[in-house]
Amino acid sequence: MKVEALSGAALEAALDRVAKLRIRVFRDWPYLYDGDLAYERRYLEPYRDNPRAVVAGAFDGDTLVGAATGMPMEDHADEFASAFEGTGLDLSDIFYCAESVLLPDYRGHGVGHRFFDIREGKAAELGRRHVVFCGVQRPAEHPARPADYRPLDAFWRKRGYRPLPGVVAQYHWKDIGDAGESAKPLQFWIRELT
Repeated sequence: MKVEALSGAALEAALDRVAKLRIRVFRDWPYLYDGDLAYERRYLEPYRDNPRAVVAGAFDGDTLVGAATGMPMEDHADEFASAFEGTGLDLSDIFYCAESVLLPDYRGHGVGHRFFDIREGKAAELGRRHVVFCGVQRPAEHPARPADYRPLDAFWRKRGYRPLPGVVAQYHWKDIGDAGESAKPLQFWIRELT
């Protein structure tokens, strides 16, 4: 198993595989995302084109089994940055860990920690004071929630993250089985780099 930051030709070669992996992993709870490849390619282009962004890949041999992305908050979607209005946090101090996707068979073996290590390292390299990410909030009684679902809160807290009270973004995507997109609340978590 190899986990590394991707750049240049390696990143370009991996983008379609990252897009397909995002669609596959985000179909599961709690995202329930009904994605398409054209949207995913457009979504990932800023990571390829921004030297302040990072894309990490996890490989089993030559097979991409996981990926994680991040970039400075002010370079990301307005829907996310606007959630910080009134917090007193300067967006230029924040690095945003966008997503981590990993196939189920590879979870629990340290890949998630490596993804955070790589993105937090990029944040430190850029002189950022804070690292944030967000997690989708679904009702506990949602009919698609698996009976054995375990939230990742304990993992995130072990990494030093805590929820930011009231800092919630609204982001739109189409759930599996829905006719169109709807807004989903995404709770932000934060860690101060030391």
